[in-house]
Amino acid sequence: MRARDVLSFAWSAVRGHRLRSGLTTLGIVIGITSVILLTSLGEGTRQYILSEFTQFGTNLLQVNPGRTTTTGVPGSVGGTIRKLTIDDGEALRRVAGVEQVVPVAFGTARVEAGERGRSVFIYGVTSAVPDVWKFRIGQGRFLPPGDPRQPAPLAVLGPTLKREIFGEANALGEHVRIGGRRFLVIGVMAPKGQLLGFDIDDAAYIPVASATMLFNRDGLVEVDVLFSAHMSSERVAAGVRRMMMERHDGEEDFTIITQTEMLDVLGRVLAVVSVAVGGIGAISLVVGAIGILTMMWISVGERTGEIGLAKAIGASPGQILLLFLLEAAVLSFSGGIVGVAAGLAIGELVMLVFPGLPFRTPVSFVVAALGVSLTVGLVSGVLPARRAARLDPVEALRAEWLSAAGLQSTGRRRPTAPAGPRACRTRSRVRAPRAARRTRQRALGRARDRPRRGG
Repeated sequence: MRARDVLSFAWSAVRGHRLRSGLTTLGIVIGITSVILLTSLGEGTRQYILSEFTQFGTNLLQVNPGRTTTTGVPGSVGGTIRKLTIDDGEALRRVAGVEQVVPVAFGTARVEAGERGRSVFIYGVTSAVPDVWKFRIGQGRFLPPGDPRQPAPLAVLGPTLKREIFGEANALGEHVRIGGRRFLVIGVMAPKGQLLGFDIDDAAYIPVASATMLFNRDGLVEVDVLFSAHMSSERVAAGVRRMMMERHDGEEDFTIITQTEMLDVLGRVLAVVSVAVGGIGAISLVVGAIGILTMMWISVGERTGEIGLAKAIGASPGQILLLFLLEAAVLSFSGGIVGVAAGLAIGELVMLVFPGLPFRTPVSFVVAALGVSLTVGLVSGVLPARRAARLDPVEALRAEWLSAAGLQSTGRRRPTAPAGPRACRTRSRVRAPRAARRTRQRALGRARDRPRRGG
């Protein structure tokens, strides 16, 4: 048998039982569809989160008060031995590779202008924010450079906040009250968007010293450090650690988080989530594999005579094995194609209904899904194919003839009803010798009885 004949024969066997083949591949279709949907949602979420964080740049690190290994959560949530100060931030400027430093103190306060007011986040920062956080100025200017220890009644508004309290009017040169204190508006930021659902544009920026006074704080929430793109984050972090320990009497009562480390942690977490949701879809693939195995096993039993005939005319066991493996592969691969198409279609429909939902399906996911479906079919078809390849052609043809004659291999008649005219004719031929023998016995008996009656 040529390879072309084997493939054609396998496809004909699948097409000859369309309903059974369709029901068999249903498990594969459901499994591949769920895998495509879940992994695409996980990949979309990963890309969304990574893009949210990388908008601030990758050559950035944070210094937070407290150690995560002892206090659990860095920052101002649960007190620390020594707080971060503006002087700490200024000292970090002397570390090799550091370009800009932004000491940060923030909280929420009400911003009022005339009769309008709005409670928003207030960030106490310095003039380096546009360079460190990759922000742009929409109108006016940002906070002027100077000594960060000196407070100043100056404010820069986010575009959302400006629109809510000033409308379409020009806000430059106007005064606002932040937490009851009077500030002069010197600039409006360009739209930046959201970060993990938080509207960055709905905020105000004031000098860090003014923020510590406004929120009655004697320490900073964090210090953001922008370092040279030509320097490795590990080297810069080591220099920052040495400087901070010198200022804190040799104690490492702070936490350094690089942007690369944070993205790596997020990537690992989301990768685990993607594997977990993919495993959920894999359950359906296992069910589909069992369905293919069962159907192929039954198919081998039904096609015993066909296998015997193929072997009798010269088909090798390897060709029979390949025939049934191809049949299983065609079933599973067809289910994989339908599953991928269904997953992509459902994904597009979901994105139309929920436009903000992150849904991304890389080409590698599609190729992997089709490869998995093909592998599932090949693995499921191994046992039935080996059973078919090991059949003896003589025994296979004999079993088929006995099955057609209504007898089992032991010669005993099956306790089944006739299947049709052909079966009735066959059984009549089997019963004919017995009927003829009984007829001859009756004729001989009558012949012996005739002389006795005559006497």
